[in-house]
Amino acid sequence: MSTETVDKDGRGTKTSKTSKDHKKPTPEALKGAIQLGIGYAVGNLSSKPDRDVLMQDFSMVETVFLPSEGSNLTPAHHFPDFRLKTYAPLAFRYFRELFGIKPDDYLYSICKEPLIELSNPGASSSWFYLTSDDEFIIKTVQHKEAEFLQKLLPGYYMNLNQNPRTLLPKFYGLYCIQCGGVTVRVVVMNNVLPRAMKMHFKYDLKGSSYKRRASRKERVKNSPTFKDLDFQEMHQDGLYFDPDTYSALMKTLQRDCRVLESFKIMDYSLLLGVHVLDRKPLSRGNRCDSRRGQKVLYSTALESIQGNLKDPEPVADDDTLGGIPAKHKDENLLIFLGIIDILQSYRFIKKVEHSWKALVHDGDTVSVHRPGFYADRFLKFMGTTVFRKLHPLRGASSKRKRSSLHAGKSASQEFLSTQKEKEEKKAQSMDNLDGNFYSSSKQPDLLPKSALTESIRNDEEETENSEEGPVSKLLRLQAATCWFSPASVTLSLHHRHSVLPSMCQITVDPSLSY
Repeated sequence: MSTETVDKDGRGTKTSKTSKDHKKPTPEALKGAIQLGIGYAVGNLSSKPDRDVLMQDFSMVETVFLPSEGSNLTPAHHFPDFRLKTYAPLAFRYFRELFGIKPDDYLYSICKEPLIELSNPGASSSWFYLTSDDEFIIKTVQHKEAEFLQKLLPGYYMNLNQNPRTLLPKFYGLYCIQCGGVTVRVVVMNNVLPRAMKMHFKYDLKGSSYKRRASRKERVKNSPTFKDLDFQEMHQDGLYFDPDTYSALMKTLQRDCRVLESFKIMDYSLLLGVHVLDRKPLSRGNRCDSRRGQKVLYSTALESIQGNLKDPEPVADDDTLGGIPAKHKDENLLIFLGIIDILQSYRFIKKVEHSWKALVHDGDTVSVHRPGFYADRFLKFMGTTVFRKLHPLRGASSKRKRSSLHAGKSASQEFLSTQKEKEEKKAQSMDNLDGNFYSSSKQPDLLPKSALTESIRNDEEETENSEEGPVSKLLRLQAATCWFSPASVTLSLHHRHSVLPSMCQITVDPSLSY
């Protein structure tokens, strides 16, 4: 018989009445027991031959007792005695092989260096450990969640075979440690947000609005995790991707959400990390040098949404750490993301929770909802509010129009200055003409200045007394030049008295509207 207790850190534990005299393990001892237990389980599994995964392998549980003094099968250690349970060891070995994780690298990542404890921004009592090489997250789960994950394994196996490139959590192992009357169940997963890349913004997004704002306690942290309403205030324009990346991202999300819906899973979140490239970059000396050996297949955000499913090698970038390029206003970004908290099924207790919240608030805005509605709302929020598609063609067209307009204005100014210079030269040459020129037999059509002035006056009088149209008046202009933009169409008109050789030039640019 056992009772459920909560320690001072708010972590749920299960304490047996028969173990009251046992000393509770310290957090450091508990971390050491987890590392030792995983190391023993993986090492013991290497002695078993490889074979196909069978249906009964998903429900298998192996139990071993590890006393501190050691035994014929277990090593001695300086932690309190503890019992280790390994769930579906052969199935999880297959998953690790699918993602290219070698046993030695897996043990090195988890057991070589002390685990790094992370804070939990969520409402659950789970707590997290990060491996020193930034590869794996070890998360505590409740008994119901561990049980649900084990039931989920056959469908999870089928989904990963069809689509290893997914934003769903990648599970590498499920273990249970019973030490000093404390029971801790942990699951090993991929790390979504690399510690080596500074996240200027972190979000936990569900697509709901009811109480979806970071608490005051969370906001005062050095690296707070904000929520849906915070995102709409801080990134109200959304994050922009090029069309191909946007399509790949949304297709991956849509496929993953349909899988979760088929498993009747809801209340999951999208963990989103935003790194601003324009800000001071992280120095290479602070980056994790141990990443050189592991590099799990399809573990980065970029690998999860792009590429051929049969690619044998991951596409890794030491500078971007697999982030997805994006833009927000004038900032260049790297986006890291993944779907988390998928071990919540729409059980009876969740149905009651939704019904109760719907009585006091709009039922469609609360996070707990039936799986189909939750998936649709989640996808709509991600595809319209969070992620948006760049339209390069529209921007390029506007840019070309602006460039052509600027070029047209420059050419027009150049053309006008040229014509002005010609007119000035022509006027100067006419002013410098003498009487011999006008009486020259070589210019029979030209009149002396006095005759020219009188002819113009007579023409004006005839125009006033006649009912000429605007076209006739235009033709009667003696020295008028009119143009709108660079030479496209030029029309030369002559005065009926042939006073000047070129009376009017009209230029029309069809690209401009008047």
